Amino acid sequence: MSIGNKIENLDENKREEKPETRKVSESVVETVHIVRPNHLNGAERLFGGILMQWIDEVAALAAKRHSHRNVITASVDNLRFLKGAYQKDVIVIRGKVTYVGRTSMEVKVDSYVEKIDGKRILINRAFFTMVALDDSDRPTEVPGLGLETGEDRQEWEKAKLRREMRIRRRAEDF
Repeated sequence: MSIGNKIENLDENKREEKPETRKVSESVVETVHIVRPNHLNGAERLFGGILMQWIDEVAALAAKRHSHRNVITASVDNLRFLKGAYQKDVIVIRGKVTYVGRTSMEVKVDSYVEKIDGKRILINRAFFTMVALDDSDRPTEVPGLGLETGEDRQEWEKAKLRREMRIRRRAEDF
């Protein structure tokens, strides 16, 4: 753990010393599920609540991998159901940390139906704000985020905009 590592402080857009930095790639989590009859709603599609549970678990695991702490879900943004999933479909859910603040992390979670040939079709995208907890269940500082690729940097910039929107909505009591 190098005390000298510096990252961008998202709360104030200033440089700040962080005790440690972890790469985006270290937070990646991927789970696979098969849609069974007990997962279906009355329209014979994957029940949205089941998918929400699965993606919340992936978000928590990605945040835990980054922070090495227990975490809680603070909010979910843009939970968009793009396509349905049906019995016997294979669902792949992939999450990764895209942004960090002092105690919080944004986790992007994409859900896909994976076809027999391996092709993935996006069916859901969500952005979670997760908060790291200390041993007394109070928010605690998280490591910085090492951006390795152009995609990582683009996700970071988009996440900053989403964070600004969340702050505005909270200020407007939205």
